[in-house]
Amino acid sequence: MKTVIIGTNHAGIAAANVLLSQGCDHEVVMIDKNSNISYLGAGTALLVGRMIDSHEELFYTNKEEFEKKGARISLETEVEMIDFCNKKVYCKNQKETYCETYDKLILATGSRPVSPNVPGNDLKNIHFLKTFQDGQAIEALLEQPNIKNVAVIGAGYIGVEIAEGLQRRGMNVHLFDGEQGALCSYYDPEFSTEMDRTLAENGVKLHFGEIATAYKGREAVEAIVTNKREYPVDLVVNAIGFLPNNTLGQNHLETFRNGAYFVDATQQTSDPDVYAIGDCATIYSNALQKETYIALATNAVRSGIVAAHNIAGIKLNAIGVQGSNGISIFGLHMVSTGVTLKAAEKFGMDVSYTDYEDYQKPTFMKENEKVKIRIVYEKATRRVVGAQISSKMDVSMAIHMFSLAIQKQVTIDELKLLDIFFLPHFNQPYNYITMAAMSAE
Repeated sequence: MKTVIIGTNHAGIAAANVLLSQGCDHEVVMIDKNSNISYLGAGTALLVGRMIDSHEELFYTNKEEFEKKGARISLETEVEMIDFCNKKVYCKNQKETYCETYDKLILATGSRPVSPNVPGNDLKNIHFLKTFQDGQAIEALLEQPNIKNVAVIGAGYIGVEIAEGLQRRGMNVHLFDGEQGALCSYYDPEFSTEMDRTLAENGVKLHFGEIATAYKGREAVEAIVTNKREYPVDLVVNAIGFLPNNTLGQNHLETFRNGAYFVDATQQTSDPDVYAIGDCATIYSNALQKETYIALATNAVRSGIVAAHNIAGIKLNAIGVQGSNGISIFGLHMVSTGVTLKAAEKFGMDVSYTDYEDYQKPTFMKENEKVKIRIVYEKATRRVVGAQISSKMDVSMAIHMFSLAIQKQVTIDELKLLDIFFLPHFNQPYNYITMAAMSAE
């Protein structure tokens, strides 16, 4: 059996690890246009903000390690076309053009950043933040003394994180988004405004409800024009969002409404010999109880594991996801899972919610902070479909319980009597989770 994997980041690596562990009779070929593998892009903002020491810490494996396991890896190699009928992958690198045949094919091509189609988007010093090379290019610019004013376009996770990193680096940072606040895809306004306030208090200039309409400059960008006014900038970081990278299979495989490859519970596409994993594929949401698109590294790893087991002949179905996520900016920790009220309304779900805010520990404890929680639940079934938590303490592990609750269709009423221990070092006797559940209608 020969499996060709196109893409060598989180999803592709997870799949290769499983296949290589099944024995020497399985040939694994990995192809990627990049020059490295396993880059943890979420760490780029930490590097920019000097919160970690070196970019070398952002790679968790390398080509040589996989070759020792038995994989054949071709980096800096572009896949020009796939002949799905004859099972051939046509490749090109600096040395040659060649063809790889396959028995099974795994598409792990990830996502591509959304590029604003506005005048001036071809000027120098306008960058995305996707690859290791993107991060290095921004790092090099920040070393130049003339780079002082930076515009970050998009206030999702990547935009907010790089805004923090740039601010910590001493830049004058402007954060733009067409929405009315940061992180609106993950949190309701009662939570996202906390992040807005934290960013503003730490010097980030917020420009919500503003959309970039043009970039100005001679060779390099010198100003950004929005629907409201013009701002002088020396560097632009685009973090608007991502779309599935479906170029290779969009004319052959069934796709989702946003272009992601539609897959079943085994990660198999509409072509039985082709599997799609990671950010280029759909995923089943247990909150929505239907297929959707959620681009997260954790989802990518799980999908790679599932696909590889099935290719290896070991039946394994995906169990769905909740889209659990988190962020930590200037000491404010926020985590969420499932759907927000806004998302529920968008998908036609009839939901209610319960909020609660209290100190994490009894007030006599010296190290203590407030915790705010929201639990979203479906009115008819009363099953939990979402949760959001924020605090200056690390309460991130609690979101995993809510993730499992959504997966297992736990009701808000079952949470009321959940067995939660008490110890002053950790929590209050009337825990905020219990109190939020008991406050539900």
